[in-house]
Amino acid sequence: MEILRVENLCKTYGKGNTLVKALDNVSFSVKKGEFIAVVGASGTGKSTLLHILGGVDRPTSGKVYVDGEDIYQLDETNLAIFRRRQVGLIYQFYNLIPILNVKENITLPILLDGKEVDEDYLQEIIDILGLNDRIDHLPNELSGGQQQRVSIGRALMNRPALLLADEPTGNLDSKTSREIIELLKLSNKKYKQTIIMITHDHDLALNANRIITIDDGKIISDEVIK
Repeated sequence: MEILRVENLCKTYGKGNTLVKALDNVSFSVKKGEFIAVVGASGTGKSTLLHILGGVDRPTSGKVYVDGEDIYQLDETNLAIFRRRQVGLIYQFYNLIPILNVKENITLPILLDGKEVDEDYLQEIIDILGLNDRIDHLPNELSGGQQQRVSIGRALMNRPALLLADEPTGNLDSKTSREIIELLKLSNKKYKQTIIMITHDHDLALNANRIITIDDGKIISDEVIK
């Protein structure tokens, strides 16, 4: 079942002699439950692509369909609702709220949406993330790996259509990086979560089921590896 379709996506910055093509006619589709790594050198358009898929940055032209809906036909209010409900974003630098504890950071998307927290699901996530003894801690009382675990929990809490991870291990040591990748693989397998992960690390990319390689804003290969 197709959950994401991208058609002829272009993103340009500047004009005339300063025109830069960050994305150049990118098209692909994603089935529900796939774990995809998008790889390429710095400045090739990976993060731009991820931000457009997540409704954070509008394309210059082209279409992005999530569950059959063209998200850039939505007005700003409904696009914000789409981001909150349909997308889980994991960043390299965690983006946790410093005055909120672990539990509050994880449940923030639910509370912002005016919904009631599913306490059983919350506890399941906390158990999986290994954060039971940290739920009352603030972000500055956590290690980098623990902070990234909290950001993964926050991203999973709304059961989003897409989990988008932008260099999720880029700020971590190799041991912690492996642990974070294992958590992403677990969420992909246990919750059938569709994951698109940006990385420049080809070894990490091999943990995905499919690798899309981007160069100069274009897809140069799209390979199913397992």
